[in-house]
Amino acid sequence: MQILAETAASVIPAGTWSIDPAHSTLEFSITHMGLATVKGRALGISGTIVGGPEPSLAGTVPVAGITTFDENRDAHLRSPEFFDAERYPELTFRSTQIVAEGDRLRIEGELTMKGVTRPVRLEGHLTGTGTDPSGNERIGLELSATIDRTEFGLTWNAPLPGGGFLLPNAVQLAASFSAIKTA
Repeated sequence: MQILAETAASVIPAGTWSIDPAHSTLEFSITHMGLATVKGRALGISGTIVGGPEPSLAGTVPVAGITTFDENRDAHLRSPEFFDAERYPELTFRSTQIVAEGDRLRIEGELTMKGVTRPVRLEGHLTGTGTDPSGNERIGLELSATIDRTEFGLTWNAPLPGGGFLLPNAVQLAASFSAIKTA
């Protein structure tokens, strides 16, 4: 296990990095009726990336900040049929292991939605490091995963007249984080 942490430490620079919500995105996509992909974005993301011998990633998204850019659909997503924002106002992720495979990262962790915590594997890479015009050290991280929404209690669906259902169970997640070194 220590070897994995040391390998990941060589990919994620040592230090504590705060995810910059103004320069980061967390998006999801799902197919509607098997015809078109609908995308959404999580606004107000916050989190911390730690590099070094014990790398970690943790983040939070307010359910109220989830948008598909359609008021009616967004209201439905916040309802008890989906995220139940009144009872479960946040989505959280906490890594349990970060493994580097060359320049690729595999992040095992726990995602909590609607009060249900399930293991999730994120895959991606460090996009680079740099110093911004204000003198802040930054790192970039790109991650993706596919989850089964029904494993988190997001089971609402509607049958289609010709057979099948309005929504599949699979949801694609894509994150692009810019993080500022804080320690």
